[in-house]
Amino acid sequence: MFTTPWDTSLTLLQWGVVIGASAAAAIWDVREHRIPNILTLPLFVGGLVWSSWRGGLAGVGQSLIACVILAGPYVWLFLVAGGGAGDAKMMGAIGLWLGLANGLATLVCVSIAGVLLGVVSLVRQRGFSAVWSALVIGLGELFQRFSGSGGAKATQDDAAVKPEPLAKMPYGLAICFGVCLAAIGVKLWKMQA
Repeated sequence: MFTTPWDTSLTLLQWGVVIGASAAAAIWDVREHRIPNILTLPLFVGGLVWSSWRGGLAGVGQSLIACVILAGPYVWLFLVAGGGAGDAKMMGAIGLWLGLANGLATLVCVSIAGVLLGVVSLVRQRGFSAVWSALVIGLGELFQRFSGSGGAKATQDDAAVKPEPLAKMPYGLAICFGVCLAAIGVKLWKMQA
């Protein structure tokens, strides 16, 4: 597994551990709105032991790089946008188990699953027309900012209008769906090669 950073060969054990842990995280996140350390810490330690056993020091180094890359966006979301710390720890531990190439595929799949589940969650909370209107208005404002047309200045009335808070989506679901999607994608990719 650790011959190159882009090696895509994984054992059934690695995918089984990651899929099982992400399923447990999804269930825990739906029930308690958190992914606990009691799940992420053993997954993290197990990933370090596995990468050391399979690839020695080079394997540990590559797994740590994958850990940082997979956890990075979720650490940023935790610090800036109120995301969950458990999400970041879970993604980092998954990176330790999967390595760089499969970890990147998983990161993309988890991100796609997160966007899709986020849209579904918003539609459930606000309705399709409200989400569509917000998307069109948001894209219009984004276009105005990047095109330099400036747009209208904010007034006191604009500052007084605050959107109602959204219920937090259990991102463990997106992690689980994304990991499963990545496992299927990697398997199909290997079958084509």
